[in-house]
Amino acid sequence: MNSSADLSKNLKSLIQNFKIVLDQASSLQELEDARVDFLGRKGRLASIMSCLPELSKDDRPALGRLANEVKDALNDLYSEKTRFLEEQKQQLSMASFDPTFPGRAPDVGSLHPVTKVINDICAIFIRLGFDVVTGPEVETDFYNFEALNLPPGHPARDMQDTLYISENVVLRTHTSPLQVRTMLKRKPPVAAIAPGKVYRRDSDLTHTPMFHQIEGFLVDTDVNMADLRGTLTAFAHEIFDPGVKVRFRPSFFPFTEPSAEVDISCVMCNGSGKAKDGSTCRICKETGWVEILGCGMIDPEVFAKVDYDPERYTGFAFGLGVERVAMLKYGIGDLRMFFENDLRFLKQFA
Repeated sequence: MNSSADLSKNLKSLIQNFKIVLDQASSLQELEDARVDFLGRKGRLASIMSCLPELSKDDRPALGRLANEVKDALNDLYSEKTRFLEEQKQQLSMASFDPTFPGRAPDVGSLHPVTKVINDICAIFIRLGFDVVTGPEVETDFYNFEALNLPPGHPARDMQDTLYISENVVLRTHTSPLQVRTMLKRKPPVAAIAPGKVYRRDSDLTHTPMFHQIEGFLVDTDVNMADLRGTLTAFAHEIFDPGVKVRFRPSFFPFTEPSAEVDISCVMCNGSGKAKDGSTCRICKETGWVEILGCGMIDPEVFAKVDYDPERYTGFAFGLGVERVAMLKYGIGDLRMFFENDLRFLKQFA
């Protein structure tokens, strides 16, 4: 059994021993280890305090007061050493700081490559006399399908992979509904382009459920395929290169007749079909051509839906995928890079 004198001596010795340990501590971690050793729940002070119940009732109060005084002294020593080490650390940090060294410039935001291409395309058609129109991304069946000569049951509806919200409400599958909305509000002559997001039930290496499309159309008297060809050829030369070749291939779209798909000579291999190392061009698959958009003369059935006289007016329409144009324009091989928000990729377009 420990006597009152022994416990008192042990308590007082803690202060001197703690000072010795603190003098040797050169880091905050070593300081924390010393605190746990002396002041922790299982430390030296706690070990001495656990012997208090062995003392007589007369000795306990005096030893209890001494124990509290020792505890306060240990805490004061710990706090003082902590301040010293923190100040020392700050001084070392300041000593290593060179005020003449250039600072790190913060990252500066820039337009996304898809946004840049949308702006470039819109600027080209604005110079050609087209207006820019916008509209809802959630559409009714009438604007998305029926008014565009796609009545219920039409097999071409399957091409759209539609995301339905309800039986008659969909996430728009193309920006062509804005052609109908604009023609219902305006009388010819009218020329407009409609950029925006579109949605389809599709997702793989070359498709995403959401992508960007631009619809364009022009309606007036005596509009013909030559006007369409001239407009889109001028666009292709402006967005890619004046030397790029353009060709029109017959195709089918329910809302245009006749219809065509527009190809340009491959911008990756300059139309040769071969990569620089002699292998097959992965973009055009050795054909030398890449499709960029679909187009055609607006079907009279569409004019009937918007109360335009098909005997008096004619017009053309076209639609293109912005991401596809951006991939060709900037030489990007993976569609997913547009959506991954990798700063290393995006900084290239700043």
